[in-house]
Amino acid sequence: MRASYGWLRSLCGAAGQALEASPHELAERLTRAGVAVDEVSEYGAACPHVLVAAVTRVEPHPTRSGLRLVTVAAGAAGERRVVCGAPNVPEPGAGLVVLALPGTTLPGLGITVGEREIGGVVSPGILVSERELGLVGGSGKGEGILVLAPDAAAPGKPLAQALPGCHDFVLTLDVTPNRADVLSHVGLAREVCAVLGLGFAAPAPEAPARVATAEALAALAAVTVEDTERCPHYGAAAVVDVKVGPSPAWLRYRLESLGVRAISNAVDVSNLVLLEFGQPIHCFDLDKLSPPSPRQVVVRRARAGEELRTLDGIVRKLDGDDLVIADRDRPVALAGVMGGADSEITDSTRRILVECAHFFPRGIRRTSRRHGLASEASHRFERGVDPRGVPDVLGHTASLLTQLCGAAAVPGMIVAGVAPAPATSLRLRAGYMRRLLGIDVAMPRAGALLGRLGCVVHGAAAGAAELTVEVPSHRFDLHREADLVEEVMRLHGIDEVPTDRRPLLPELGRSEPTSTARARQAALELGSSEALTFGFVAPAELELYGAPPATVRIVNPLGEERSVMRTSLLPGLFAAVARARRHGVGDVRLFTLGRLFLGREAAGDAAPVAAWGRPAGDMPSDLAMLPFERHELALVIAGERRDALGQSVPVDVYDAKGAVLEIVERVSRQPATVRALAAEVRPRHLHPRAAGGVYLADRAVARFGELHPELAEKLGLTGSVVLAEIDVCALAAAGRPRPRFRPIPTLPAVSRDVALVVRDAVTAGEVATRIRQASGELCESVELFDLFRGQGIPDGHRSLAFHIVFRDPKAASAPEAARTLTDAEVDAAYARMLAALGRDVGAVQRG
Repeated sequence: MRASYGWLRSLCGAAGQALEASPHELAERLTRAGVAVDEVSEYGAACPHVLVAAVTRVEPHPTRSGLRLVTVAAGAAGERRVVCGAPNVPEPGAGLVVLALPGTTLPGLGITVGEREIGGVVSPGILVSERELGLVGGSGKGEGILVLAPDAAAPGKPLAQALPGCHDFVLTLDVTPNRADVLSHVGLAREVCAVLGLGFAAPAPEAPARVATAEALAALAAVTVEDTERCPHYGAAAVVDVKVGPSPAWLRYRLESLGVRAISNAVDVSNLVLLEFGQPIHCFDLDKLSPPSPRQVVVRRARAGEELRTLDGIVRKLDGDDLVIADRDRPVALAGVMGGADSEITDSTRRILVECAHFFPRGIRRTSRRHGLASEASHRFERGVDPRGVPDVLGHTASLLTQLCGAAAVPGMIVAGVAPAPATSLRLRAGYMRRLLGIDVAMPRAGALLGRLGCVVHGAAAGAAELTVEVPSHRFDLHREADLVEEVMRLHGIDEVPTDRRPLLPELGRSEPTSTARARQAALELGSSEALTFGFVAPAELELYGAPPATVRIVNPLGEERSVMRTSLLPGLFAAVARARRHGVGDVRLFTLGRLFLGREAAGDAAPVAAWGRPAGDMPSDLAMLPFERHELALVIAGERRDALGQSVPVDVYDAKGAVLEIVERVSRQPATVRALAAEVRPRHLHPRAAGGVYLADRAVARFGELHPELAEKLGLTGSVVLAEIDVCALAAAGRPRPRFRPIPTLPAVSRDVALVVRDAVTAGEVATRIRQASGELCESVELFDLFRGQGIPDGHRSLAFHIVFRDPKAASAPEAARTLTDAEVDAAYARMLAALGRDVGAVQRG
């Protein structure tokens, strides 16, 4: 919202007080009080520096056709002869002009005036227009210079002193939705006076300049409110003998400075009242409402098939939820949003019916959103206007129309609907205020501060423990005692709260991060990016991935694609992968973390215990019917990876295996094992020959593998794609043992590398387990470091190479009793290992 500093000065102060703060000081005080001012700009910045001048002589330019030499007298600045091409230069004595001397900056042109030679004649300044002074917007093509009346001011006087309204400061406010009371100059002036401690008196309507005593309002118009819920109060007044024409300069400049285009005196009055009181009004051409008299004005809902051409020229098909203002035959305005073109004010308008109403904010918001039509009126009605301000605003509007349009006011006004609700009373307790603020504010002081805002305060005597506060009708945001405390603190000043330097106290140990947080951190540390996905999916997507059927269906979904709660994270995750591919990202490492909403069959026996911490039989029946929510992490790796030499190779199942093992072991602090997934437990979205499960002891916590080729084709994904799914709830249930310190071994280890040829059906994990078991307690670690198929390896077999470390087991637990292993001990363990491998899995050592 824009606010005029000059207008605020005229509204602030009472009993001899005045607003003395500068525009920038005022902006700072308002911001500190909670009404943020984003910018202070100067309107008509050149007006204090340009001079009113009288034309004394006009003669043609000696060398340039279309230009003239104009001699002007500018008081103490003397007489100047300037070059001018404007078509409306007045003859001597017919009007005054405005002279910009060298050194003057013109905001409308963005230049600084200097002496300039034009066709051999030096022009020591220029005559300027309103647009060059920045008083009005637009292109300025074909318009002349600013001409004042001959008696407007003495020559040589600064224009800012001669022409009211041409110079001002404009405050741009960032008004929060709850402070609709400051969306007007009267409301903002009340706030300014409260913040600065000035007296405030709301402007009272002036008597009309003319009164049409022969007219009766009841004979001109009748108002019926059919929907008092959406329109509790509707007021109307009328003026006759209207003369529509241009507005005076001060009114045009005031509107232009606040970003409103001046149209005509009648329309400009409605905009001026809106900016002054924050109450939108609308002017109907009374003669364009359907006859006969009295012309009917009906506030009702729109009917099926009705249309309305609004003031912006668009024909709008109305909805049954739209509130309209109608005459006998048709809608003539979209209530609270915009008027209709068929009843707008034109140059031929002679009788005006003024509307001033209070509309229900939510209804206006729905209509505005539905039609994509935002206006200054809807902006204010959506936030709320003063329901008790209708009579005063009607009086102000009628008075202004008589003053600026030469009209005569018809006596009286119509106010239809229901009576405004009584004022709300709240209590304010000293103890409650002390608990919220941490300081003592004397109750007389608190009552005085609230009184500045228009509240009626009872019981504000010294020593009082409680006040009764009647909330004014313009403050819709004051609903509870805490709101009153906030208002007291705003006006008392946050700077008045003393600084309390409290000693630093030792903090208790922070709680451990959850398994979900650890899983997210581990995935991020491995170089993956998190994708945020919807909890709603389409049933067909779950079927595509072979996920459990949905158990929760949305009653009012946005569409079929968001109609059920997910039972798998994969639809949302692969949608993110597809989006990345469409944007040219070939190598993708994404993960998502969230809840699955599973039925009891899909969740398994542990669902009730995991969900509620007690057996299913102990749960209330209504809770037992709810879906089981399980946290999972899904990870996808697609495209290529770079090896140690920087060469690109397609990702494979081992990338997924390495990532999922790392996440599981970081979260659980336990060694994990990998097993091939049997066909009966392998999900159909994984490749049948490249899928595995991850286990902590015998608890399944994750699964991984390559994306099934048929599914990849349906999704339009090319290249290598691998994925993993981790059950975070199972990780949490597996526990997280505390890390135990192990001394660094002081004795050397003995290592052996062995390459074993085994059948493809024998897994590497099974071989590693056999190595540990056969080597006994001397085996410290076993690590797979190579897989080979090719020359010298029989069909259906592969070579697995392991690095085995042997060390005395006492090296970690009892270093003082440990010793270095001999070659004979290691060779014996190594021989037992080879024999056991050959016997149990048919492994043959590769030469």
